[in-house]
Amino acid sequence: MGAADAVPGVSGGTIAFVTGIYEELIHTIKQFGPSAFTAWRQGGMPMLVAHLNLGFIIPLMAGIAGSLITVAHLVVWLMDDYPLLLNGFFFGLVAASALVVGRHPSDWKWWHLLPLVAGLLLAHSLPAVMPLITLIGSPDLMLIVGGAIAISALLLPGVSGSFLLLTMGLYGTVMQGIRTFDFGLIAVFGVGCLIGLFFFSRLLSWLLRRHHAATLQLLVGFIVGSLPVLWPWRELVRYQLGPEGQMIPLDYRYLTPGDFAMLTGESAQLLAVAALMLVGLALVLLLDRTGRGPATASTPKGANKEEASDA
Repeated sequence: MGAADAVPGVSGGTIAFVTGIYEELIHTIKQFGPSAFTAWRQGGMPMLVAHLNLGFIIPLMAGIAGSLITVAHLVVWLMDDYPLLLNGFFFGLVAASALVVGRHPSDWKWWHLLPLVAGLLLAHSLPAVMPLITLIGSPDLMLIVGGAIAISALLLPGVSGSFLLLTMGLYGTVMQGIRTFDFGLIAVFGVGCLIGLFFFSRLLSWLLRRHHAATLQLLVGFIVGSLPVLWPWRELVRYQLGPEGQMIPLDYRYLTPGDFAMLTGESAQLLAVAALMLVGLALVLLLDRTGRGPATASTPKGANKEEASDA
């Protein structure tokens, strides 16, 4: 999840979905709030550990944080030197994720196409409105708002927090802060992430418990809607400059490999890109096969924990 979150266009939430931990993750994040204090008062540390599901969330967060720190350098290098290969791998990964997540549950209805279309439209329109964040003016406030929005990548499959940061003009700033251990910047950005996690996890948890099948279709729409951003052969046709002079992509023209080679005069690397697409596809199918378990059932472990806690 940390490696995926470091790449613009890829969502750590997609990885959580494929590995079967998504719903437990959402319900676990929701437990971090006033109810945790009540659990501690009633049963001390053992009940608090159980209430917060720390055996699940601590290893997961450690993996994400470690990967973000170590992968940040690698991702910047790959994006600069091998963008076609990187996008090809993640295109295959995300496309296969849409197929895996899009399997119709037993309670699927025809009207679930509506949230599917809504997810597609939202995924397509979000990057276009993100540059408005630059109008805030205050760098610290921009980081807080950007963090609250970007953390949706952890919670929404198909929505890339890194890509949203890129469209907000904050990606370079945040990645540089992570690479150089700028704790002041990381702390301000982290406040925004905590705000986003607190409110949005509660909304998603409620939707998954009350409207499970429809919410899954909404998430599939987000995943499918993110695919154009990862198409390797594309031409930037519209952009704007951010507050620090960085280029913020707004619109692309999608090309065939042959047209891309003619337009740029560079190799389309068709065989290598296609091979990496297949690698991404195979990886997702393997993760799906090995990751199926109680967390992917219609009644997630996190929901049971939450119901017991509420009782």
